[in-house]
Amino acid sequence: MSEEILINVTPQETRVAVVENGVLQEVHIERASHRGLVGNIYKGRVSRFLPGMQAAFVDIGLERTAFLQTAEMKSGNGAPALIEGQDLTVQVVKDPIGTKGARLTTQISLPARYVVYMPTSDHIGISQKIDDEEERERLRAAVRSAMGDEPGGFILRTMAEQVSEEELRRDIRYLRKLWQRLSERMREPDRHGLVHEDLSLVLRAMRDLVRDNIEKVRIDSREMYTKAQEFALEFVPDVAPRIEYYPGERPIFDLYSVEDEIKRALDRRVALKSGGYLVIDQTEAMTTVDVNTGTYVGHRNLAETIFKTNLEAAHAIARQLRLRNLGGMIIVDFIDMGDPDHKRQVLRALERALARDRVKASIADMSALGLVEITRKRTRESLEHLLCETCPACKGRGVLKTPETVTYEIFREILREARQFGTDQYLVVASQVVVDRLSDDQAQSLARLQEFIGKPIHLQVEPLYNQEEYEVVLT
Repeated sequence: MSEEILINVTPQETRVAVVENGVLQEVHIERASHRGLVGNIYKGRVSRFLPGMQAAFVDIGLERTAFLQTAEMKSGNGAPALIEGQDLTVQVVKDPIGTKGARLTTQISLPARYVVYMPTSDHIGISQKIDDEEERERLRAAVRSAMGDEPGGFILRTMAEQVSEEELRRDIRYLRKLWQRLSERMREPDRHGLVHEDLSLVLRAMRDLVRDNIEKVRIDSREMYTKAQEFALEFVPDVAPRIEYYPGERPIFDLYSVEDEIKRALDRRVALKSGGYLVIDQTEAMTTVDVNTGTYVGHRNLAETIFKTNLEAAHAIARQLRLRNLGGMIIVDFIDMGDPDHKRQVLRALERALARDRVKASIADMSALGLVEITRKRTRESLEHLLCETCPACKGRGVLKTPETVTYEIFREILREARQFGTDQYLVVASQVVVDRLSDDQAQSLARLQEFIGKPIHLQVEPLYNQEEYEVVLT
């Protein structure tokens, strides 16, 4: 299975695409105007403590105060105490999303290629994806040997599997040196706000995304290519030979139709190869995925058609969650299956597809109605929230009132005004489609209304109004 990473760099925006066998699997976007905050370390100040919620709002110098739960604090004996005005060293674990401020922790962690350093912990953990017990013991012993008597804890990342002790030592030395430098900054009495900023997206991609099965990393900026090479040679030398500068005249994201795939990832409807389709709706509370057979009629019977559509949908859903970076609660409405074995196979297919996800996801059993609940860790905004904004016409509802509905509202508004105020005539200002409706299909109703109130009603088109907007002006 071949994988490539394509990196498109402009002064305003950096985009990273992970392509597997010619198909886009993940896209990461970072804009110069508002880089992500996850991993950043701040010296903040408690602005408000909420005892009932066991949480606090912390001012770290951002537009909105950040949120810290006491469960995210390292505690000694008993529960940690917080008072307003108290200084804290904190790290962002979730970017601000919608109206919510950033989520914080006081349990600082610094990631490198193979290990994550936790200066305030003494725990040694190993990624659950490394399941060979002998390898887990080897890694644990290697880290203990490299740690010596110095304090701190470590988590071995998935990429640490089969890595030599010397490579682990290199990571550990680098992280301890970094922590020493940060500790000196945090001790400065007048320092508040940002203490440490995580790497740029391109360098994070070198550190986190380039695994053994990545054949090439293509970058279309010579300057960023040079920076990536320098970073790789120092910290991840095995990655350096795979980094290439892409000078082609054809935009790099036109390779493998990445640009088109990103556009499709913003659509509600996702076509399946069989003729079936998914409908994905994202709200603040949750994301719902509805599976439909569409034009797929199968070759045997209805039960087999439904089963094959659900199987294909399971793989497509896992890809869409990664591609759209959907997090939180996701409810999947599979087509109802009567055969218990079919249900088990579809659920296992979904579990296997999600197992390849770098972001932690868990799945509940399928309900009697064919509903499956997925929870996927959310650390940054989804692709839709990053690239789109709420429709000013429908205000996020995804629908508009019909012209007929709006005309009836206008009639009621005129009657309301006629009862309360005296005027010589009325002027209705509305969109073209509503004025057309009033002049055509509702012309008789409009005439009867004029006769009833005994005043003329005039119509005026306002090109800038959307279908729902109108005004009734007393003249």
